[in-house]
Amino acid sequence: MNCLLLSSSSLSTILASKGKGTVDPRKKQDERSAMETAKLTTRDCIPAAHRSSIPPLVSALKTCADQNAASFHFPGHNRGRAAPSSLVQLIGLKPFVHDLPELPELDNLFSPEGPILEAQKKAAELFGSSETWFLVGGTTCGIQAAILATCSPGEYLILPRNSHISAISALVLSGAMPKYIIPEYDCHWDITGGVTLSQVEKAIQELHMEGKKVAAVFITSPTYHGICSNLADISKLCHSHEIPVIVDEAHGAHFGFHPMLPSSALQQGADLAVQSTHKVLCSLTQSSMLHMSGNIVDRERICRCLQILQSSSPSYLLLASLDAARAQLSEKTDSIFNNALDLAIETKNLIGNIPGISVLGSPGFSNFPVIDPLRLTFGFWQLGLSGFEADETLYRDQGVISELVGTQSITFAINLGTCRDHIQRLAYGVKNISVASLSFQKIEGKTHHWGSAPFTDITMCLNPRESFFARKRKVAIGESLGKICGELICPYPPGIPVMIPGETITKNALDYLLLVKNKGATITGASDPLLSSIVICDI
Repeated sequence: MNCLLLSSSSLSTILASKGKGTVDPRKKQDERSAMETAKLTTRDCIPAAHRSSIPPLVSALKTCADQNAASFHFPGHNRGRAAPSSLVQLIGLKPFVHDLPELPELDNLFSPEGPILEAQKKAAELFGSSETWFLVGGTTCGIQAAILATCSPGEYLILPRNSHISAISALVLSGAMPKYIIPEYDCHWDITGGVTLSQVEKAIQELHMEGKKVAAVFITSPTYHGICSNLADISKLCHSHEIPVIVDEAHGAHFGFHPMLPSSALQQGADLAVQSTHKVLCSLTQSSMLHMSGNIVDRERICRCLQILQSSSPSYLLLASLDAARAQLSEKTDSIFNNALDLAIETKNLIGNIPGISVLGSPGFSNFPVIDPLRLTFGFWQLGLSGFEADETLYRDQGVISELVGTQSITFAINLGTCRDHIQRLAYGVKNISVASLSFQKIEGKTHHWGSAPFTDITMCLNPRESFFARKRKVAIGESLGKICGELICPYPPGIPVMIPGETITKNALDYLLLVKNKGATITGASDPLLSSIVICDI
């Protein structure tokens, strides 16, 4: 073993050189970063309202990143010194400089005492919760934690059949049993709605008559298309039975912050609400929040579940972005959505008057009169076009990128960053599609209207956990009819399963999957993405 030995005088000489001729690597890094942003001064980049009060976690991250530290910790890029050049060319050094691990000054996500705790308390105050947890695993993680915290093996979770895939995976993890509610369905739109009070009441009564314990009720509100359930009445009903209400509010983090917006889940009495702060609000993708209200749910169990499900090395960029998004909303709570709502109304009026275009509204879902005004869905079937065909044309001709494409419609999300130029491009593109399509004859009958949702005739032979661990084999799609599905298959987005492990494979479900695949949808969960074969439970 060869060692380099330095005399005390040599060591003193080296140390003395610090600050004379030696260039600090961090200084080099700062200079490079400054050159990249020479035209954007700090005052130009940060609005005056934002400079007045730096959010606690953002402030802590800045302080740590500004240290002239000799770093012997993770991550390997060492505060940007070894950052991959290809990514630096794309996003600069700043993200790497602030990509720090669980340093003491930055607090601990699973045992917060400092800036994370302060940031979460500020979020709880803003959103009206008794406690709020920051999530770095998206709303998926929050939904799984909420179900694990309320449902034990063998207990029942009442949930709509069009719930997100994360709710189904939570059933596998928890061992809870599903009691599905089949949501209202509109065959013209090929869209499912929300859940009614009577449906929830019926499900509770049926389980009670069978002697089953209802551990929780899970509701998706709003849906991906912005359709809202009456959570106030559902919460009152459930609480009369001492049943907690969990709401997948991934698409509703903005609710309750403007008179034109629907009330939030917590405002309507929900016990747990999980929000994708990154969707309509402005945190980084993958960052979400879990809010709790009331005392029905055990907070300690939630903490334990989150520690199991979340990464032990959370991204502080994601955490800080949640704090920053909260602060952004706090600064102009009463007016921040004014412009977005004005643009949404303008867009709806512009496109709604174009011949052959349908606008999703309450007449299609009479039981659900409340729809998010910032979520606009337009139908193209009167023009003889599927949503996939219209979306392809909009992207090719106008560079318009939508949020959600369906067999009959396209959904567009209006947010705080939406600008009038983009609205005009969208309206111009839809108008051109209308003119081109109406110039052809006999356009009726080109699109397919479903008589029912693809999962109305479900039969569950195994619960999700049993089917997950069951032996499986692959069969040709023609041989799968009537067999027990062994994989979770769903078009994405929106991530709503058409087939769930443990259910009998039906012709209706197969036909629907093949149709949306042929029209351009991405099918996730299937071991064979071409759908020429399907995995079944071999029992």
